Amino acid sequence: MPINERTRKILWGNSGNKCSICKRKLIIDATNKDDISIIGEECHIVSGKINGPRHDEKFDLEKIDSHENLILLCNVHHKMIDDQVETYTADILKQMKFNHEKWVSEKLGEENKNEKPYRIRQVEENLPKILFRITSGKEVLNIVDGVMGYGFDYDDPFNEQDSEVITQFIQTVQDYGEIIDVFEAGNRVEAAFHLTKLIDELYKIDYLVFGFREIRIIEGGNEPPADWPIAIIDIKHKENKEVQKVDLNDV
Repeated sequence: MPINERTRKILWGNSGNKCSICKRKLIIDATNKDDISIIGEECHIVSGKINGPRHDEKFDLEKIDSHENLILLCNVHHKMIDDQVETYTADILKQMKFNHEKWVSEKLGEENKNEKPYRIRQVEENLPKILFRITSGKEVLNIVDGVMGYGFDYDDPFNEQDSEVITQFIQTVQDYGEIIDVFEAGNRVEAAFHLTKLIDELYKIDYLVFGFREIRIIEGGNEPPADWPIAIIDIKHKENKEVQKVDLNDV
């Protein structure tokens, strides 16, 4: 039975992508001309083959390819332990595996202690003084394309019909935002058309749509600060006192 993906992920994760003997990194970065090189090997502590290294006829064959019977090594040390089986017995390899995985766990714990907590903060300069009205689905898609989150707000609906129309619009905006990165050109046109129809339905029951794309900043961990775009969508009743007519020539 070959090593399954779950076991492989556990082994590489617990070993920290490093050889259990020399601590060498087992994935070599790609170059400008070549792909990544993997020099790590998943090595059996007890071989399942009769003449294999450290074979034990009493060992449970169903556990041959288990995580407990595997140790992650570079190609050099894999050959070494299989050539020098009298020196690198099963018990010694199990202890080396235990010591290495413990070392990795402690190192990761130290790194996590040094990490700054993550936070997302607003930038006052990125906040508009006014929100402009949105009248087309194309404008909505431009706002939600590639965002990391949403900020929805709306005036309380007056009746069940208002509630259903507002709910459908908000849910559709978020749904499209989640899958827009896989849209083909035609899908985007269809989505924009659908959103425009929903905006028109809101207008028929006296609701207007406003919005913008806000750029917040994510900070923390060991990475430099980065942009964190948020889609802000606000649905206002036309009688809301915050809704004002603006002469664009004065803006």
